[in-house]
Amino acid sequence: MEEKHLPEIDGNLRKHMVRVPQVIEQASGIRIFGKLIKSLVFTTDVAIIRNCNANAVIAVYPFTPQPIITHAIINCSDVPVFCGVGGGTTTGARVLNLAEDAEFQGAVGIVLNAPTPNETIEYLKQKIDIPIVITVVSEKTDIKMRLEAGADILNVSGAGNTAKIVTEIRREFPKVPIIATGGPTEESILETIKAGANAITYTPPTNGEIFKKLMNKYRAEDDII
Repeated sequence: MEEKHLPEIDGNLRKHMVRVPQVIEQASGIRIFGKLIKSLVFTTDVAIIRNCNANAVIAVYPFTPQPIITHAIINCSDVPVFCGVGGGTTTGARVLNLAEDAEFQGAVGIVLNAPTPNETIEYLKQKIDIPIVITVVSEKTDIKMRLEAGADILNVSGAGNTAKIVTEIRREFPKVPIIATGGPTEESILETIKAGANAITYTPPTNGEIFKKLMNKYRAEDDII
């Protein structure tokens, strides 16, 4: 069958943006509240978020989650946002408060850290009505217990072992929704998709890295002139 032509429109000022690797389109995606999500950009930089073509944002960071950060990211994003609410260092009632606040602000889902107790997942499941995403960093994780506790989506982040972990999960749980880190190359992303990941998390270049390339371009053009 002939491949359909996909029209694409860019403005002059929006051509300079962060684009996720095209290979991610080969993932099946996860449909959440009617929206199909194949790619998630892993950043809390609102400038990157506003200038990226990913289907969604996964906003987790290595500090205690703060509502003001969640609000800023959701307000600035024009795509669905998954918000980190802790579960490791941040525990107890604070996790619930952060999760409820994220839901009220419009987050499409909340992300829990790998150390989160199953009891916390069970409690959140009773209180919020958006998907609970639990992070998986090792093949030793008891996936069955995570799902029984109420996790809706698995977020596999196992560095070089990610594809292997996804393969093992998929063997026992063929239909569970899986988001996974794709790695630095199109080959590693495709390997993760073939292993069974439904959606891929993409780590973009930093603001500083992008600026460096742009400034080098400006300097080169100035030398020519």
